[in-house]
Amino acid sequence: MFKKDIPPSTRSKVKSSVQRGLRQRFLETYPGFEPYIDEILPKKAQLDAVKLPERTTLYTIDNTPLFYQPLDGPPIPHLKLVHAYPSALRTVQIDRGAIRFVLSGAALMAPGLTSPGGRLPAKEEALEKGDVVAVLAEGKETACLVGVLKAGTEEMKEKGKGVVMDEGHYLGDGLWRMNLD
Repeated sequence: MFKKDIPPSTRSKVKSSVQRGLRQRFLETYPGFEPYIDEILPKKAQLDAVKLPERTTLYTIDNTPLFYQPLDGPPIPHLKLVHAYPSALRTVQIDRGAIRFVLSGAALMAPGLTSPGGRLPAKEEALEKGDVVAVLAEGKETACLVGVLKAGTEEMKEKGKGVVMDEGHYLGDGLWRMNLD
């Protein structure tokens, strides 16, 4: 999604009523961030909206990226936010062989999650199609990708093949490298 550098774009202040709505929607979507929400989105802080290509908006406070929101999708935490609060978002893990593909912007494939080294949640904690997850990499400490699942984890285990996330925000992409100063 953000493979190329993102050109400078328009930045605008978000009205406080809109900011309250974004805060509420973010918490509804990601209840794991609730203990940290006053650190992430302080009530008196000025939230800025940065228009990005592909009809997406990046929300920031003091040039710190918080989350981006595609026009017709949920707010998705920026990887820097996921790194700051690693337990707040549900995760899956890819094996070592998938790392270089993910970090080059390739679609996330089921074999990288279902092979030895990959990790999917147990059936009782299964993730569904449309859930936003952080993707950890075998042997690494921080998430390398965040995005929306195209298939549930039980379906991934059953089929063992196919694309499970075709777009996302990954380490080193244009959104990661974007200069907000």
